[in-house]
Amino acid sequence: MVIRFLALLFLFCIPFGCGAQSKSLTATIPIGNEIFYVEIVNTNQTRAQGLMHRTEIPKDGGMLFVFPDSILRSFWMKNCLIPMDLIFLDSRGTITATHEMPVEDPQKEAESEWEYDNRLSHYWSNSPARFAIELQSGSIKRLGLKVNERIALDIAHLRSLAR
Repeated sequence: MVIRFLALLFLFCIPFGCGAQSKSLTATIPIGNEIFYVEIVNTNQTRAQGLMHRTEIPKDGGMLFVFPDSILRSFWMKNCLIPMDLIFLDSRGTITATHEMPVEDPQKEAESEWEYDNRLSHYWSNSPARFAIELQSGSIKRLGLKVNERIALDIAHLRSLAR
């Protein structure tokens, strides 16, 4: 009986994940007229990793980047396998910039890390940003999002999470 239970537990953990990944922070946020279930990334390590190497973003999913300060920011598509939309927000949740980010050519075998990093496009926040949201490609157009619109975030809670 114990062996059967452990085997079932092992089979459950493979497809659904167990351990550190299952403890990731998430948030439910309304954007436009839809609800999104986003992963919260709030440390230097998780922000640097972002959506690298992912092969899909659910239509109602994405990633919310929480920073400890509000400064001019830029993102890039390093090691990103799928196109995505990017929304920068200031410390009140007001959109400062939106970008549609296409997939860029992967690092070539003879290309140094420095050369690869320097050929990637950068997508800027246009003014100080405290938050950024990455969504499935086409979301900005579908939702009709524009600069100066506000996205309802629990700002106080998110600030408490920033590392």
